Amino acid sequence: MTVLAIAACDRQAPEQAAPAASAAVVASADREPDERMEKDPLLSEANVPHQVVAEAFITTPTPQDNLDSPAAWAAPDGKRWVITTAKKSGELVVFDGDTGERLRTVGGKGAAPGQLDRPNGVSVVGDMALVVERDNHRVQAFSLPDFTSVAVFGAEDLKKPYGLWAQQKEGGIEVIVSDNYMLGADEETVPPLAELNQRFRRYQLVRQGNAWKATLKQTFGDTTQAGAIRIAESVYADADNDRLLLAEEDVPTGTRLREYRLSDGRYAGRDVGAGLYKAQAEGIALLSCKDGSGYWVGTDQFKDRSLFHVFDRKTLAHVGAFAGKVTANTDGVWLDARGDARFPQGVFYALHDDQAVAAFDWRDIAAALKLKECAP
Repeated sequence: MTVLAIAACDRQAPEQAAPAASAAVVASADREPDERMEKDPLLSEANVPHQVVAEAFITTPTPQDNLDSPAAWAAPDGKRWVITTAKKSGELVVFDGDTGERLRTVGGKGAAPGQLDRPNGVSVVGDMALVVERDNHRVQAFSLPDFTSVAVFGAEDLKKPYGLWAQQKEGGIEVIVSDNYMLGADEETVPPLAELNQRFRRYQLVRQGNAWKATLKQTFGDTTQAGAIRIAESVYADADNDRLLLAEEDVPTGTRLREYRLSDGRYAGRDVGAGLYKAQAEGIALLSCKDGSGYWVGTDQFKDRSLFHVFDRKTLAHVGAFAGKVTANTDGVWLDARGDARFPQGVFYALHDDQAVAAFDWRDIAAALKLKECAP
């Protein structure tokens, strides 16, 4: 096992080679709808105020996997797992969340239960991992720790799903999935506003004996100029504040986070980060504190080094931004607030350039941005 260890946050960053993905030509079959910018956005040219926070570690790069999104889970032996989707290999890659050691892979490319085709978003709720499969246009649920496939749903409704968020609700699991269906032979044309009313689907997953059954509860998406999501992927919610944040990744429109109401899926009339995001809004995470306060973290996907905006949980006011010394071109992120000996106040995970997972000690982030201590 090889892990790239990063020095403490006040030390000089080592020289790094330019990220491989930013130099490579993306094959049309693998290109995402949000990869249409004529010039790669670079943080080094953006002149955006931010703090630099060193990564605690970065896992061994595996470009052949094409990693996308992480989610953390507490294993029965007390270890922290980071379950990561691998779009190219059609697998889930499991890392030790405290060391970055690669523990195992799950799945393999295919359409049968237990197999995956272009897995993208992932979420963990209780002892269940839920994974969006773009090219099987479905969601698959795996029981943990054995990764047995226990449910497959959404194939009748979803066209090109990317992201999801899930929570325990009404004795089961509520799942909201983003669906980035596009028009044209190359599937790169954003549909007219009137056709964006199916950008998101809400399912309720319930256990029936030894099986799980999913029911489609709602299909939604704003169709106004102000509230529509042209390019949809990342989604995350704060049930305590009836808030659903959706990443608008369409740069010509103005990339940002849009606020919808979690309860009914309607646009709440407020945007977050408008004018702050300079590259592209991507992964979203939430740190919830015991007293109701907390912080949102939203990714601005620069190709040379990713920028992470931090917003107040309640007011959505911008409280600062940070970047790692290495982490670049980030897709998915995950914030695990559980403390342990390695990360006493939690840890923030971010994908690095489609090939590795970077870990940031929340203490380092909080110190750099002068954030108050949070009791999860």
